[in-house]
Amino acid sequence: MVESRNDDCIKAKEQEVTWRSLPKKGQLALLTASRLSEPLFLTSTQSYMFYMLKSFDPSLSDSQIAQQTGIIVGAFLFAQFLTSFLWGTVSDSRHVGRKYVVLLSLSSTAVTAIGVGFSRSYASVVAFRVLGGVMNGNVGVMRTMISEIIKEKRFQSRAFLLLPLTFNVGVIIGPLLGGVLSDPIGQYPSLFGPHSTFGGDQGVYWMKQWPYALPNIVCAIFLITSSTAVFLGLDETHEDLQERPDIGRRFGRWLATLLTRRSHPPDYTMLATSEDDDNNDNAIPDTPTSVQLHTTALDRALPLPPKPPRQRLPFRRLFTRRVTITLLAHAFTTMHIGTFSSLWFVFLSTPRFDPSHPHPPSLPAQSPPFHFSGGLGLPPPQIGLSLAIVGTIGIAAQFLIYPRVTARLGTVRSYQSSLLLFPLAYALVPFLAVVKSTAPAPHHASGLRVWAAIIAVLAVQVCGRTFALPAAQILINNNCPHPSRLGSMHGIGQSVSAGTRTVGPVVFGWLLGRGLEVGIVGLAFWVLSAVSVLGAWVATVVREGDGHEIWLEGEKEEEEEGVVSVAVSA
Repeated sequence: MVESRNDDCIKAKEQEVTWRSLPKKGQLALLTASRLSEPLFLTSTQSYMFYMLKSFDPSLSDSQIAQQTGIIVGAFLFAQFLTSFLWGTVSDSRHVGRKYVVLLSLSSTAVTAIGVGFSRSYASVVAFRVLGGVMNGNVGVMRTMISEIIKEKRFQSRAFLLLPLTFNVGVIIGPLLGGVLSDPIGQYPSLFGPHSTFGGDQGVYWMKQWPYALPNIVCAIFLITSSTAVFLGLDETHEDLQERPDIGRRFGRWLATLLTRRSHPPDYTMLATSEDDDNNDNAIPDTPTSVQLHTTALDRALPLPPKPPRQRLPFRRLFTRRVTITLLAHAFTTMHIGTFSSLWFVFLSTPRFDPSHPHPPSLPAQSPPFHFSGGLGLPPPQIGLSLAIVGTIGIAAQFLIYPRVTARLGTVRSYQSSLLLFPLAYALVPFLAVVKSTAPAPHHASGLRVWAAIIAVLAVQVCGRTFALPAAQILINNNCPHPSRLGSMHGIGQSVSAGTRTVGPVVFGWLLGRGLEVGIVGLAFWVLSAVSVLGAWVATVVREGDGHEIWLEGEKEEEEEGVVSVAVSA
């Protein structure tokens, strides 16, 4: 009896999942680090986009700029909507694979960042955002790679949390980066302006011509560094391409060996300290023994027959009922989450309502609870701070709350429950504009009372997002009807996400502009709240699969033979 209890305790400890227990941590770390560079660029622009567009045409009204920002966000997402599925299909191909799609996407985003930073017009920004959306297909591919690296379901809740976790880190650093580095001459005249430390007599020329280029240059450096790290260190995870020669990995191993030999005495040999280190491709290969040389000779003498390519599920069979329902629920979720991000930074930038100088002049007087206008009027550094709060709350929730709640409720129930938080958050956001501040004018938007209200509202929205997005990706992954279409499935999921987030910012950006004109700033947010209620209702019928709903001819027999052979060898 005692022995059985001990055995149960041992099994429970073995089943317990922690961050340290995740397998192949080196590859996961490389993936998540490369993912960081993109949200860094995308979120940094939110701190200054309102002011950048205003610098192109100072005559534009606040409502017109709100509509332009919605179009800029929508242009990127619409292009991504058209191409994400194609990139997922390309990554499924035996001629390309996952790694090279990620490499191309990171490199192209670096070019896009430089283009946006040195733009001189609204049309130029839109053009570079479209280019970035066309070439950006790595989000779905990265999710596919994580699912191929982590095959056990018990690790999925943490593994699929890594990309949203990295996004929240980018949400913290990106807006702060954009707020601190944008318009350097205006913010730091003693350093870059006329007669300054670095500016000389006239000031730094290119900073005067392109005041929003500096944060984009920094982001481009991050992107190029990430693409280099992927080239040197990331393994191909496509099952049919894992034995294909990889020039980047060979060079990366050689470089790691060279650097390590220089940092240790010549007679020093690095020993593997754990099972994870044994599987780490960055580890230095030990000196071949006689047994290893003998085995290598036998392998050369008796080469194994090439592994037959895996059967592929026809595309027409991909959209099962379970897949369709999951994608529909995902469409609603990503639409209102992405739209809120677009509306939020415009709302923060929009000046506070001034009854003595209403804009437009015909704007009616404030009469809450519904007829009131204006935003919070925050400058770029404070916008960056408010967006960083989003990331900070998200990281805290992901580390402290998400794993425990998901382990208790399961993926589906935690997903469905989290969607109930969004209607509340969206309904409360507009009332931030009427919160009275304790700070003196003209800094009335940055008082303690206002910041407390901002944090309270964001905590509700970010907690919902923290649970909804990773759970949605797990459901998309596990509801894929056949492993051969995993890249296509995640590509479709990303296309659905991009498509709904294209429509959302454009439509709701127009609604926000219209609301500012008629004196109802909450119009867009309250309609968004109603949309999130509909999305929560659709999610009530979502179920979770096992990733292999459809079996092709002969696969069942192969699976059974594999199980029998493993049992015999054991």
